[in-house]
Amino acid sequence: MESSFEELLNSGTRLLHQGKIEAAITALSKAYELDQDHFDVSLNLAGAYILTGKFKRAIPLLEDLVKSGRGDEAVWTNLGAAYLGNPLLAKESDRKEALKAFKTALEINPAAPNVAYNIALIHRDMKEYDLAAEWFREAIRANPADRDAQSQLTKIQPLIPGDGSEYTKTSDKGDKLIE
Repeated sequence: MESSFEELLNSGTRLLHQGKIEAAITALSKAYELDQDHFDVSLNLAGAYILTGKFKRAIPLLEDLVKSGRGDEAVWTNLGAAYLGNPLLAKESDRKEALKAFKTALEINPAAPNVAYNIALIHRDMKEYDLAAEWFREAIRANPADRDAQSQLTKIQPLIPGDGSEYTKTSDKGDKLIE
């Protein structure tokens, strides 16, 4: 007996939440074959692909959601992660696409979890330490308990011209930064 769409979707989603990613991909792929326009199937399948490092497989699923007008915060956040792929292997063009997607997620929800932190990491990897510091500070404002953002900010402050706490470089948001 073939599984119904709802059974496949529910099973795949449950497996995804249990961390059984490959099994989730199997169920969600079957559900996707039955309904390629279903938001949850596309988003969850894309998320599973991202978690397994299959970034290029996630991108078209997420871009289709955006094209259909269903690009919410989660879609844009996942699209940023998919565009970036493995940060150690990312090309400049991948980073720029990821930055655009992450910033769109923040336009939808300025407190989107981990997005400012991801933007900061991209700027850090591009050796744009002043912009990285700005975004680590934004991550800390969004989540004052974010120890990783606090640690990263401490590590890069010596790399910023001046003392790292006051500078007037223009941010990528167009603001003068004086903290």
